[in-house]
Amino acid sequence: MLYKQLIELFDILDSASASGAQVVEYFRSIVPDCQVETYPLEGPKGHTDMVRILIPGRNGKSKGGSAKTMGILGRLGGLGARPEQLGFVSDGDGALTALAVAAKLLDMQNKGDFLEGDVYLATHICPAAPTRPHDPVPLMDSEPFRERVKEEAFARAEHLDALISCDTTKGNSIINCRGFAISPTVKEGWILKVSKDLLQVFQNTTGELPKVFAVTNQDITPYGNGIDHLNGIMQPGTMTTAPMIGVAITTQSVVAGCATGATHFEDVEAAARFMLETAKGFGAGKIQFYDKEEYERLIHRYGSLRHLQTMGHEQ
Repeated sequence: MLYKQLIELFDILDSASASGAQVVEYFRSIVPDCQVETYPLEGPKGHTDMVRILIPGRNGKSKGGSAKTMGILGRLGGLGARPEQLGFVSDGDGALTALAVAAKLLDMQNKGDFLEGDVYLATHICPAAPTRPHDPVPLMDSEPFRERVKEEAFARAEHLDALISCDTTKGNSIINCRGFAISPTVKEGWILKVSKDLLQVFQNTTGELPKVFAVTNQDITPYGNGIDHLNGIMQPGTMTTAPMIGVAITTQSVVAGCATGATHFEDVEAAARFMLETAKGFGAGKIQFYDKEEYERLIHRYGSLRHLQTMGHEQ
């Protein structure tokens, strides 16, 4: 269970003065010498604080080992939409979830439980982000630092073997259920079949049948190309050769990203537990995000789709 970590982090993040420094202080209260850092990013409409942390595994690459490294990115436009809205907004769930996983991993190490592989986590802390009009509901506007955040998140992630992008995905009519849903695996422009291993982890952690949300070719192309996207959950896939999935925190009704009072702890906790259990199994070699041999056959027969990770050609 991660409710303790979620409550403690929510108390930090649900504030007009929330900052990366406060998150770092919280992590260091758990493990004083943990490998965490924060620094500001400035944009024309505001600023945010990047937070990046590496949780070394028992046989992780950071220690010269061979176990695989998994990344978790908490995606969001902002934690708050001040002064337009007061309080923690729905869009902040991605950051809250990722940070809770990091805190739980640190707590586990204090209690003698070390994962086999390294886990790298990154997100950003912005309590006063702007919003922008969107149909069917307004969106948080991450434009001031959107690309910088994506680039900075990967600055220390060159050794990732798999990636999870966690994001609030409530302002749509694509996935309509309370809880969370996962995407098919995406790798270098290919939308692959859903991992059976990850479907099993979903069932183990929720006690329910898996929920999978639809992903299109449009969704896995970079922002800024004039093409509509579900949201930014699949954007990290444009920056890496590692296989990745999205973990979407969802609702049955359409909820704006700038809505307050819309964070459901049971849903966020379930998503965090799913990512934690995936990290345990992936580093130990028990969970695969994709079928490597089948992927190689796809490449051999049909060629690379890496051009979908780029801005493509101007018309």
